Amino acid sequence: MAADNKGMRGRQTVRDMVLSMLAVGFVVWIGYLFLPHDASGDPVHAVEYKVAAASAKRAAPYPLLSPEGLPDKWRATSVSYRPADMNNGKGNAWHLGFVTPSGQYAAIEQSDVKRDALVADYVTGAKPDGTSDVSGRSWDRVRGEKARALAAQTGSGTTLLTGTASYEELAELAQALK
Repeated sequence: MAADNKGMRGRQTVRDMVLSMLAVGFVVWIGYLFLPHDASGDPVHAVEYKVAAASAKRAAPYPLLSPEGLPDKWRATSVSYRPADMNNGKGNAWHLGFVTPSGQYAAIEQSDVKRDALVADYVTGAKPDGTSDVSGRSWDRVRGEKARALAAQTGSGTTLLTGTASYEELAELAQALK
């Protein structure tokens, strides 16, 4: 009789586990139905950068540049200023990232480190690719494995416009810098 009881208890344990899993699966399915999951929405979270730019301009030891008059299709997605003492020896660093009208990424990276060090940090496999003249300023073109950049010395700082955006979009961003 004890052997029958053990066999019966084993089947009940498996049956109870399966029933529990079905109950949990049902609850998860109901939760999925009621949670919003709109795939047609815009995944880009735009940020405001003008206040951060004004604060960073006061703190930066170089002429900090930020865009003025960019069309609304340029959406800022990230902004930061890190003083040298909080930047792991990489100088005073200004960053402002955008999604361009074509859906690519473009960023302003500005720092008081050497130009070559800044380019190496942001453009993997960087190779010279000519120059571009934008609004009276000469920019060195740099092409990397996945990104491209425009680089220029701006006072005691280096300005790097980089990302997956085309040189034309990077030049549009350069033209808006003030």
